[in-house]
Amino acid sequence: MIPVLFKIGPLTIYSYGAALVAAFYTTYFLLSRDLKRLNYDDKLASDMIFSAALGGILGAKIYYLMENFGRVLDDPTGMIFSGSGLVFLGGLMGGTLGVTIVLRQNKLPWLIFADIVAPLLILGYAIGRVGCLLVGDDYGLPTHLPWGLTFENGLPATSYANFALYYPWIDLTGFEPGWLKVHPTQLYETLAGLGIFTFLWRKRKNVKITGSLFFTYLVFAGTERFLIEFLRTNEKYLFQMFSGAQVISMIMILIGTYFLFHPFKQDEELGT
Repeated sequence: MIPVLFKIGPLTIYSYGAALVAAFYTTYFLLSRDLKRLNYDDKLASDMIFSAALGGILGAKIYYLMENFGRVLDDPTGMIFSGSGLVFLGGLMGGTLGVTIVLRQNKLPWLIFADIVAPLLILGYAIGRVGCLLVGDDYGLPTHLPWGLTFENGLPATSYANFALYYPWIDLTGFEPGWLKVHPTQLYETLAGLGIFTFLWRKRKNVKITGSLFFTYLVFAGTERFLIEFLRTNEKYLFQMFSGAQVISMIMILIGTYFLFHPFKQDEELGT
């Protein structure tokens, strides 16, 4: 775990912030190139990325605080102003709203641009998860598997006492007091995200039905998050089986599946 990458005098470069910057600049570079390829003004890329970043960070933080409301009550200042704790599903909603505003202002077709940004959404997610790994945030359940990791300075640290305190719904049977190894779910999601990105990126030049790439993204991203939640520490609310993130993931899968089988007609495209 490397929460701080390096220091230059009074300047401290945090790994989580560096990962976010890397995600934004990488997606900006690829988006700018694709807009040029499609004969759109590449200056749109900076407006879209900025709006997605602002809306995404706000949405992600709000979702995180709602999902961890008990911890907010215990430490409101630390939770609200912490640099970590950004939940992707909240970020997706906030970022989508931000980009939608830009598209509306420029009178651009929503579905066409949804296809353009679909691969970049999952790429940004995959890069962001590297930051979560480095700071020890958003890890998974305790495990005895050989690749399990211990985050002694995690958020929170992966000690038996912290699991008992912050995650009382998790069964610790079979684990001894002390430091616990946990599933590196951040790494799992980075690998899954890169795989989904590769698939979508290769298909982006052969989109025959407008919106199909974006709705494919919803299905893949929703499925990935739904499955990984079984290894995450989030409390299960629905029927004591599914977390809030899984409910949203199921909605993503349903929306994506429905519109893949019932695509918009050309004159019904959103934003036209």
